[in-house]
Amino acid sequence: MHAWEQIQLTVDYIEKHLAEEIKIENLAKLASENLAKLASLSQFYYQRLFSRLVKRPVNEYIKLRRLAKASEVLIDKNKRILDVALDCGFSSHETLTRSFKDAFGMTPEEYRANPVRLNNFGKPQLLLNYTLIDENVPLIADGIVLEITRRQVLSPQFFIGLTVEEPIEQMPGGGETGVDTLGKLWDNFHEKKISISELKAKGDELGVAYTGTKEGYYRYFAGAEAVTNKLPQGYTFWELPEGEYIVCSFEAEDFEHLVMDAVYKAHRYLFETWLPKHKLTTKPFAAERYTSHSPDTTCMEVWVLPELKI
Repeated sequence: MHAWEQIQLTVDYIEKHLAEEIKIENLAKLASENLAKLASLSQFYYQRLFSRLVKRPVNEYIKLRRLAKASEVLIDKNKRILDVALDCGFSSHETLTRSFKDAFGMTPEEYRANPVRLNNFGKPQLLLNYTLIDENVPLIADGIVLEITRRQVLSPQFFIGLTVEEPIEQMPGGGETGVDTLGKLWDNFHEKKISISELKAKGDELGVAYTGTKEGYYRYFAGAEAVTNKLPQGYTFWELPEGEYIVCSFEAEDFEHLVMDAVYKAHRYLFETWLPKHKLTTKPFAAERYTSHSPDTTCMEVWVLPELKI
């Protein structure tokens, strides 16, 4: 068994037992179950290995996953916040409130009164860090199916939408908690979309992360396919250039998991595993392509344009 498989066993265990007391000594034993006695992990080395692979200390990771679960359950206004706290592994209403405000800048009561999309620390699927697939061969992981293909764009495609610029550290999926400002951007665009006559009927929607105008920042465009390159006032423009793209297609169980978890796993797999192992670099943008943002949508694509000839 590889080291990452040992840690994944404990990650899976944590997810199933968030409401219970979780002791590091038991996690270390679980990680060593399938190893010879001489190869078993001490608590010290287990914690070092966990932090290295998951990018968070064990206890911090457990708290972040409990907060993620609490943010889902809090939507149900029929459940008392104390019950939410206890069901998610917090010892009291006060403990949940303190942790929630530290992570998201608001109390559980404030979030419940005005729900917004949050950046949570997702459960990692370490398989995606170590498995290399051929093109046109699906990879099935926990809650996600992805596939790498190529797609040819013969002429530029035009998109009209809105753009924000924010610190890279606040980028969703980067591991930091807080309010998902990109969710607000999409909501703003969808409110205005029906009034933009230049958009293509039933055209794809596109989200693009690209270089910011100042150090430590990135820009994100949210928009939809247009029938013209003429820009209406108050909007921004994105041109998807011609070329042969590498496309990472992926599916999730539902729309929420697609845009709040699967998309970030697909990004990491593409940029941290697949492209480096193929010694490929890309143009400084990544385009997330959807058929729509409707609740029925369960698949999307990440498009990148290689700088090296394939």
